Amino acid sequence: MHPNPTFHIATRDENLAFARERGFGMLALSSDGAPHLSHVPFIISEDGTAAELHLARSSATARAAKETRPATLAVTGPDGYISPDWYDMPDQVPTWNYVAVHLSGRLVPLPDTALRDQLDRLSEAFETRLLPKPVWQSSKMDAEALSRLLRMIRPFRFEIDDVQGTWKFSQNKPDAARLGAASHVAGSSIGSDLALLSGLMQAPIEKAPK
Repeated sequence: MHPNPTFHIATRDENLAFARERGFGMLALSSDGAPHLSHVPFIISEDGTAAELHLARSSATARAAKETRPATLAVTGPDGYISPDWYDMPDQVPTWNYVAVHLSGRLVPLPDTALRDQLDRLSEAFETRLLPKPVWQSSKMDAEALSRLLRMIRPFRFEIDDVQGTWKFSQNKPDAARLGAASHVAGSSIGSDLALLSGLMQAPIEKAPK
């Protein structure tokens, strides 16, 4: 997380809501001094205490997590380069604005018997966002094909101990400078979801935008 508290404007619930809506992040843990990273979809429990996810059984991350291990799940949102010229202020430097939420806790391996139900919950969580498209269900698959695919992945529970978020929108600059930079971000090509980032930079920033 960025050390400047000015950028820590979101509550725990707001950070969790962002991560829950995004539903995709980078899982990080270490084993024998080596870092392991995996990009994973996930769902967060209603009370915000845990997330469900799965890993490819052959991945280094899954092999390192044969037993419970400390881990972090990093979830990112819109981001973009900020040119110092856009502030219309002297003595500024280039930077990057972004949203990032880190969930820290423990990655707990689950028995293979938990996998099918977990996958059904994961797919339902995302498929229902596509309504009125009919919700895809694993029961549509041939049983043998599904069994073969299930053998390739392992289920996990991520127990959430701490939630931290950085919402960096140039709020350490005067309002005029921040809003000027936001107008340039909207027309930039360096970053991702730049229209959304521009909108967030233009919103009131005493707290995280809804």
